[in-house]
Amino acid sequence: MELLHHYLVAYGAVALFVCVYLESFGVPVPGESAVIAASVLASQGQLPIEGVLAAVFVGAVLGDCTGYAIGRCGGRQLLQRHGHRVRLTPERLASWETRFRTHGVPIVIGARFVVLLRQLNGLLAGSVAMPFHRFLCANIVGALAWTLVWGAGPMLAAHWYRPLWEHLRALW
Repeated sequence: MELLHHYLVAYGAVALFVCVYLESFGVPVPGESAVIAASVLASQGQLPIEGVLAAVFVGAVLGDCTGYAIGRCGGRQLLQRHGHRVRLTPERLASWETRFRTHGVPIVIGARFVVLLRQLNGLLAGSVAMPFHRFLCANIVGALAWTLVWGAGPMLAAHWYRPLWEHLRALW
């Protein structure tokens, strides 16, 4: 976490964008942790909240779109070959294909809030040939909601809890 803090303070929104972008298309990096840390730093005046929110949103949308493109260009073979590493058996892959065909939009929106599914979301959607326009709309809605919850939420909570914390400290 110390290294993450260092990069956020040193490189700001650029480091946050890279982290969220990489996590969104499947690279195991601490994207959500970086978003929360950046939001807390914004609450302390160390990062501009506008830059934090923009980096998170754009990184999330572009990262998922990159995952989708990878999925469309050979993702099925990739998942069949290496899916067992993330417990994606052939049966589970077939199950996910059925789910994406019938409930793709809510899955893409909700996947943003589920750790492993957030990383595989675009790859799965592209692999099962979800229409891109439907994927993109759902991706934008999910990324916007996720950005507001984890990008603005901790900052707002910090502002709300700070006076309460100071009051409790004064009582001790």
